[in-house]
Amino acid sequence: MAKELVINQTHNESRVALIESGEMLDFLIDRSSTLKDKPSVGNIYLGRVLRVLPGMQSAFVDIGFERAAFLYVDDAYIPTLDEQREMAKRIEEKEKEEARASLSKTIPDELSSLSETVDMKYRPDIKIQDFLKEGDEILVQIAKEPISTKGPRVTRHITLAGRHIVFMPFIEHVGVSRRIESDEERDRLKGILESIKPEGKGIIARTVAEGQSHKTLKSDYSLLVKIWKDVQKKLEKQKAPYEAHRDLNFIQRALRDITDEDVDSIVVDSKSVQKQVDKFVSKYLPNMKGKVSFYEQDIPVFEHYGVDIEIERAISNKVYLKSGGSINIDQTEALVSIDVNTGKYVGRKTLEETILRTNLEAVKEIAYQLRVRNCGGIIIIDFIDMEREEHREMVFTSLLEALKKDRAKTNVLPISGFGLVEMTRKRTRDTLTRVMCEPCPYCEGTGRVKSVTTVCYEVLREITKTVKRSNGARVSVFAHPEVSAQLTSEDFEIIEAIEENYGAQLVIRADNSYHIEQYEIFAHED
Repeated sequence: MAKELVINQTHNESRVALIESGEMLDFLIDRSSTLKDKPSVGNIYLGRVLRVLPGMQSAFVDIGFERAAFLYVDDAYIPTLDEQREMAKRIEEKEKEEARASLSKTIPDELSSLSETVDMKYRPDIKIQDFLKEGDEILVQIAKEPISTKGPRVTRHITLAGRHIVFMPFIEHVGVSRRIESDEERDRLKGILESIKPEGKGIIARTVAEGQSHKTLKSDYSLLVKIWKDVQKKLEKQKAPYEAHRDLNFIQRALRDITDEDVDSIVVDSKSVQKQVDKFVSKYLPNMKGKVSFYEQDIPVFEHYGVDIEIERAISNKVYLKSGGSINIDQTEALVSIDVNTGKYVGRKTLEETILRTNLEAVKEIAYQLRVRNCGGIIIIDFIDMEREEHREMVFTSLLEALKKDRAKTNVLPISGFGLVEMTRKRTRDTLTRVMCEPCPYCEGTGRVKSVTTVCYEVLREITKTVKRSNGARVSVFAHPEVSAQLTSEDFEIIEAIEENYGAQLVIRADNSYHIEQYEIFAHED
């Protein structure tokens, strides 16, 4: 199956799509006009603590941007070496218990924050005010970029990601990506990592480390150590806020993080980006040499590969399934709700079979949409109710399998008695809809406006209130044309009754510039 990385550059917008056999596995977009537009994941800053919040067990940190960064206690506390080793034992015991109980299924990302690698739930009972105070200068790293009105989230658990490994200067830990399933290969990699890392440091083998030699991993580690030493040297004479390390740019991060050994080609539609890609490939991805090509056709590259159509589907609330069914996706600040419907699909045999087939088809589309949209936080999936336990198990198993393609960490609970699946998905950047869309200026993002009839009755109540106080004065009403039209037609008898009862003269005028819910009522004192 052909696997291609397609890169599109339009002025200051960069778009990257990973495609396999016509299916988009991943999509990334960046619209930074300069590298310093925003704090990106992986950047390291010397920050100053602005405020410690004991009630929230968190702190705000000035890292040099308009919005202060948010630091939670679990990301702020760096345990001692002895505490780390004790926590590692507890985590191992806990994982064994959960594996036996099989209560949930977790599909981790190899670049999870350190508070997940060494689970800080088992840290000593310590409060943030015990080790952090206002004015402290601390080294932090961006763990989550600014989203909506929120500032970036930061951590003191520094990680430096290379092509094959992740280096952790403050936490002692040896790990291997769980996407590497072979026990023999995992043991081999652990042995190499143990021989490379010094005491008190941490190192994790990424998925692409599978099959790599000791020399390759050692070279990657040495490069990351050099970067860390450079960071420390920069900090010797600096004061907060200060940017100590900037991670790779958008295109380079995409090449590093989503270009695996299975990618057959890299297609680029910009000469300047092609030079950048060639340079990066030559230095870090030698196996990709000769696989970078320039796209020269008249049809835009994303249109040629069908990516533009998929993006349009990914910013729509309703997504249709091939069978005729559909899924509705509604995103709020912290929760995503997904509803599965049979739609036009009526099946060929029984109702139960129709429901099962629709749910199974929806599973693949849901996993795909979560990746493309970069949905995060709590996700609730409302599958069509299934009576048979074996059908529910089939759908749940299919969902877990579909989520294996996702690079983000997901945690999924079994289908409940109400046919709901509760899951979480880690998100480190803004959702696709927030990047590409903005709230409707007419409805202000609610998705609804009051009906003309509702507005008319509001106007009539306000008119009555105004004429009672005006003692027979002339009253002018300015409203949207549709509201004005109904007031002077269907509701004209009510207008006449008000004039007669209160001795008022009502003048109703239409104004095209008015919002449908907007109106103004003036009483003339002449």
